Amino acid sequence: MSVVALPQEVSTVAGAPMSYWRTVAWRLARDRATLVAGAILLLIAVSALLAPWIAPHDPNAGSIRLRLAPIGGATHPLGTDEQGRDMLSRLLWGGRMTLVAGLTPVVVAFLVGTVLGVIAGYAGGLTNTLVMRTMDVFYAFPAVLLAIAISGALGPGLPNTLISLSIVFIPRVVRVAESATVQVKGLEFVAAARASGAGVWPILRHHLLANILGPVLVFASTQVSLSIILAAGLSFLGLGVTPPAAEWGLMLNTLRQSIYVNAIVPALPGLAIFVTSMAFNLVSDGLRDAMEIRS
Repeated sequence: MSVVALPQEVSTVAGAPMSYWRTVAWRLARDRATLVAGAILLLIAVSALLAPWIAPHDPNAGSIRLRLAPIGGATHPLGTDEQGRDMLSRLLWGGRMTLVAGLTPVVVAFLVGTVLGVIAGYAGGLTNTLVMRTMDVFYAFPAVLLAIAISGALGPGLPNTLISLSIVFIPRVVRVAESATVQVKGLEFVAAARASGAGVWPILRHHLLANILGPVLVFASTQVSLSIILAAGLSFLGLGVTPPAAEWGLMLNTLRQSIYVNAIVPALPGLAIFVTSMAFNLVSDGLRDAMEIRS
């Protein structure tokens, strides 16, 4: 395997040499923006996970008498929506749906796309042509239009949203994995492993995957924020999560007419989407910078 020479200032801590991944963690721990963004994401994830226990009200229980209550009330600190449902409770529960819809397609794309990209890059020839030209068909469409088209064909619902977004992101990951595989398989240590009699699977597992997982992981992390926005957009258009489930994009849709009555309450789910997307972007940028270690 190739060995990356680390800069002198980060290659040792207290005189002891550090591995590549320890160096990445060392650099991440000193990136304040990444740490703050990571703390925000952790808070959002924990709040969403604990929503059944910390939400003050039933997210689907409303009261016409309390509709569009202002922010700052004793029983409804973030106000209520157009049906009198507690906004704080719906934001907490909506985070569960939004994070699932944003993270799951990227994880699926990372797993499937990495496998297809490595196979196409290592095999080359007809296999590479078949895989990459098939991916190009999907990659040729804008992500938003492709997600809308697939969701429209499959129908609304969270499972169909996950399928449509996974199809959107798999070609992107395949292109990155295939390109990285083609670069790595031409290096001397892969040729040496092949000449020593190593089989295809040991070469793929110990040499290729070990060297391309970093770039592919960084790229996949940059797609999470886009996945969250696309999932929220599909729900806003009525092609994603269906009512009465709490989901930030769907909440934006149902509250869009209320902006003329109480503009702050409809802005809350939009602010949640913005903060979560920005936090994922900052974490992915920090991860990319930490993993770009050069001699």
